Amino acid sequence: MISVPRSNSTRSSDDKKSPVVYIVDDDDSIRLALSDLLLSVGLRVETFGSSQEFLAFPKYDAPSCLILDVRLRGESGLTFQEDVAKTGLRMPILFMTAHGDIEMSVKAMKAGALDFFSKPFRDQDMLDAVSHALTRDAERLAADRSLAALRACYDSLTPREREIVGFVIAGLMNKQIASEINLSEITVKTHRAQAMKKMEAHSVADLVRKAEALGVKPHYTE
Repeated sequence: MISVPRSNSTRSSDDKKSPVVYIVDDDDSIRLALSDLLLSVGLRVETFGSSQEFLAFPKYDAPSCLILDVRLRGESGLTFQEDVAKTGLRMPILFMTAHGDIEMSVKAMKAGALDFFSKPFRDQDMLDAVSHALTRDAERLAADRSLAALRACYDSLTPREREIVGFVIAGLMNKQIASEINLSEITVKTHRAQAMKKMEAHSVADLVRKAEALGVKPHYTE
């Protein structure tokens, strides 16, 4: 059974939305030093001695980043980087190594790593990189939540309302839509108003923007 380490955070257990930094390194002294550094600036920290421990740990729904050693005992951090991506985790990754080279750092960066540090590194450089990574992940989470809320709005539309939205974003007027789907113009107007309200769209341009974000295609007439 995999042993999952306890939280090293100085924050309360109720503060679930505060940023968190995950550290994966099989060197106890490095984990402790990094943890102390990050805790000193008020960050929440979770440390792991192996990739398996990290994967088994339930992740917080909060801005986060992963500090990962390139050379873990019995495995490659670069390979683990690929495994993390396959799980759907999209947090920024900061690599560190005592044996890094240019080829290794290029491979890591091409695979999506945000930064690459050779040990020993300056504390401030790591803190700056972590701050940037957490800011970037916070922006990603905000965008994801905004898109999820927008998807919920679209899912609340009736099939008829979705059909009419398709014609509206294609640029058709109510009269033209009514002719296309054999409804009265007043009925189309009512469905359109309801769709705009549910989508929280303040204008046709706003509706078009939201439809594009969701990948909703316009209904063009032949």
